[in-house]
Amino acid sequence: MERFITGSVTIAGAINPSTQHRPYHYSQNPALKNSEFSPALRGLSIDIETTMDASALYSIAAFNASTAKVFIVQSAHWSDETSSALHHQNDRDISVYATEKACLSAFIQWLNRYDPDLIIGWNVIQFDLKILDDLCKKNNVAFALGRNAQVPQWREDKTNRRYYVTVPGRVILDGIEVLRSANYNFASFKLNDVAQEILNDSKLLTEQNRGDAITALYHHNPEALARYNVHDCKLVWEIFEQTKLIEFALARSQLTGLAMDRMGGSVAAFEFAYLPQLHRKGYIAPNLGELHSSVVSPGGYVLDSTPGIYRNVLVLDFKSLYPSIIRTFCIDPYSYWYAQHNNIAEEQKITGFNDAFFTKHEHLLPDIIEALWRARDQAKTANNQPLSHAIKIIMNSFYGVLGSTGCRFFDPRVCSSITLRGHQIIQQTKTWIEQSQHRVIYGDTDSVFVWIGNDYSESEALDIGRNLAQTLNDNWRQKLRDDYRISSALEIEFETHYLKFLMPTIRNSSLGSKKRYAGVIRKNAEQHLVFKGLENVRTDWTPLAKQFQERLYQLIFENANVERFIREVTADVLAGKRDPDLVYRKRLRRNLEDYQKNIPPHVQAAKKLSARGTRVQRGDWISYILTASGPEPVVDKHALTRLHGQIAYQEYVERQLKPVADSILQFVGLSFEAITAAQLPLFD
Repeated sequence: MERFITGSVTIAGAINPSTQHRPYHYSQNPALKNSEFSPALRGLSIDIETTMDASALYSIAAFNASTAKVFIVQSAHWSDETSSALHHQNDRDISVYATEKACLSAFIQWLNRYDPDLIIGWNVIQFDLKILDDLCKKNNVAFALGRNAQVPQWREDKTNRRYYVTVPGRVILDGIEVLRSANYNFASFKLNDVAQEILNDSKLLTEQNRGDAITALYHHNPEALARYNVHDCKLVWEIFEQTKLIEFALARSQLTGLAMDRMGGSVAAFEFAYLPQLHRKGYIAPNLGELHSSVVSPGGYVLDSTPGIYRNVLVLDFKSLYPSIIRTFCIDPYSYWYAQHNNIAEEQKITGFNDAFFTKHEHLLPDIIEALWRARDQAKTANNQPLSHAIKIIMNSFYGVLGSTGCRFFDPRVCSSITLRGHQIIQQTKTWIEQSQHRVIYGDTDSVFVWIGNDYSESEALDIGRNLAQTLNDNWRQKLRDDYRISSALEIEFETHYLKFLMPTIRNSSLGSKKRYAGVIRKNAEQHLVFKGLENVRTDWTPLAKQFQERLYQLIFENANVERFIREVTADVLAGKRDPDLVYRKRLRRNLEDYQKNIPPHVQAAKKLSARGTRVQRGDWISYILTASGPEPVVDKHALTRLHGQIAYQEYVERQLKPVADSILQFVGLSFEAITAAQLPLFD
């Protein structure tokens, strides 16, 4: 760290072959320097298939762009013909082994000969590698996946029941964790769901009781099981390729000095960049928790919204607002300490908040961010998207680090000087916009929503947006020069033009909502409906509510009659014509036994599944439907058929249709209850 070595290193000195640890080399007391080297890494995607309780192995698959290999344990259920056909494929795509032990040994030997730098997979640490390790122990096989046949080192976090693994000489990357680290967000991180969204591809088996189907394939059609197993590996490999996750992980490692497989670690990344520079200024960092203050640092500023339906709403967004504030106002722990410990002339100070002040010329963090900013611009110019994305995430994490009690530099006086400055900037920006005769109807941390009036054409609205952004940037440059004698790194961009826009109210209130809105934008010459925070994008609402909301909003934005549509959908629900769209889907956040009081509907359904013999664990998605006797699990389409006469249709109308409709109908002088009065006698 003190030599600014992150991902790559140049070793200068005598380098000799190692006689003890071949084929490695050693160097005694070499000179070490940072390097720009980027390695070409060999990756391998792996996946295993087992019994439902993971106590016995069926097969192990490995895949990359040039390799597809399946190791399978022979089953006593195979016919002679099946067994003979598979044995003829040995040393090609499929290798068959008489015992589980022989299969595990062969896979480990093959993997060490293939010698990958990276092993990737889906839930690969918590399931595949952990189960393989357990099976190796059961069979008295050394789980020697590391280079030089070294065994992995495991660490268990008993608080969240997660395992962490270090495989000597290799990096393990889990697709779910790397996607989350790269700020990807999906309604479900199941492999099939992510593959459908990213690749437009899916697993070869998708039914709810997939464990039974896998067992049936193993016993009666092992070649199909092998295809299924290796196809899962292929999906993971292609997701990594499509999203450039390996390049992202490598770029992040070279920027931060953290290992490629270290997910999170934003505090460690901050310290890696900050501590060496702090030491060179003659300061040492405090220990965790040493900085005390009674000040409470607020969060981002959210303006009150003005509910209604509008035409021509412009969204103006500050580019990386908090990093820009740090750069502009020289907000930095070292700058704060230096200003406290030295007699600084007033003209060299920048006043913060809560009695904090900073020096214009003695600081570290603004320069670190500026260097990252330049590096990101260069990455964009070079079309290096993984590096650009990694820099953005790291740069935007710095405020979160300073505002975290888990960071040794946490000081509310410093981080509140960032957030409260953000409040001031949004409020001042709103004032300038309204002085230009436009109206701010909402604002959220780093953006403002501006209604310019209904009478402008689309091209006129775009011109106003661009001119407004330019004027605001000019205003900020002038104000900061006049008030503080500093240069502005603030940059506001004209981001979006909503042709039509809805800002709803809080449910059962006349107050405007926050972080929830919808509108119509033009994209690639076509109009698109966009939802933010509403039922359409929430995973805990049914397909019925999402489809109903999308079509209803579309009709209202088109000034079309909606009453017939609402009555038809309500009638179809009550008549049992929309049963497939009534299924709720929600993830189990804890183990079943941890739910003891106030058991939510999806957990009630999961408990029924478990009682009927289905293995249910934390992280599973539970599909269920509401009936007169409570939530019932839905494992396939046959379950819907069986439950048809028991479904609580009235409850769906009241919980899923009425709230969605009334969130927008109030703005056009209608109500769901009045429209459906003849159909819903229970509403009175």
